[in-house]
Amino acid sequence: MKNLSKILIVAAFFSLATVFCAYAEETKTAETTTVVVSEGVAAIIPAASAPVSVEKATLDNLQAAFNGETNAHARYLAFAKKADEEKYGKAATLFRAAARAEQVHFERHAKVIKELGATPAAKIETPVVKSTAENLKAAMDGEIYESTVMYPEFLAKAEKDKIQGAIDAFEDAGKAEAVHAGLYKRALTNLPEWKSKGEKFYVCTFCGNVVEKLNFKECPLCGKSKDLYLRVR
Repeated sequence: MKNLSKILIVAAFFSLATVFCAYAEETKTAETTTVVVSEGVAAIIPAASAPVSVEKATLDNLQAAFNGETNAHARYLAFAKKADEEKYGKAATLFRAAARAEQVHFERHAKVIKELGATPAAKIETPVVKSTAENLKAAMDGEIYESTVMYPEFLAKAEKDKIQGAIDAFEDAGKAEAVHAGLYKRALTNLPEWKSKGEKFYVCTFCGNVVEKLNFKECPLCGKSKDLYLRVR
């Protein structure tokens, strides 16, 4: 009888030790598991994992860029009309030149999208048109975002995916958008001087660069001949 009591005491001790260890392990992994006890039955349920940031595919980035450039084209044409109404002739011409540059971009993006077996798609939104000064600010901010954030991210992904067409399109577009931002800043800083008429800009039909003078033989952004530049009034 004494031996039986000793056996029961030892068994109870080991049971308590097991429960303690299980509790310690449960506490250690509390962030990843939940223990639910119902009617004497224990169930371990994994905790919900934290959201994982999913890197978008290059094709998705091309579609996003195509949509953005298509809308920018429509928006800048609307801004040009407003600038003409407010007698800012040079600003109006700049908006039309930038619109033509955005067309270069979305056509180039569309080409790569088709090469990847997809169909270019864009949702055209009604442009929000304000005063010419406000429109220049909005355009400048948009170009700064594209040249410093959007296109660098898209380019990095395209390089990772080794899709040369997308690499070239993103790289050239990003450089051109930086130029556009600089031109918008100049206009915004000296807006009264942009009331002049008969001004003209030139647009590279390969990369979308915009310049006021063709004082070079090759495009400073893409290296193509200046013969590819189109005059915009």
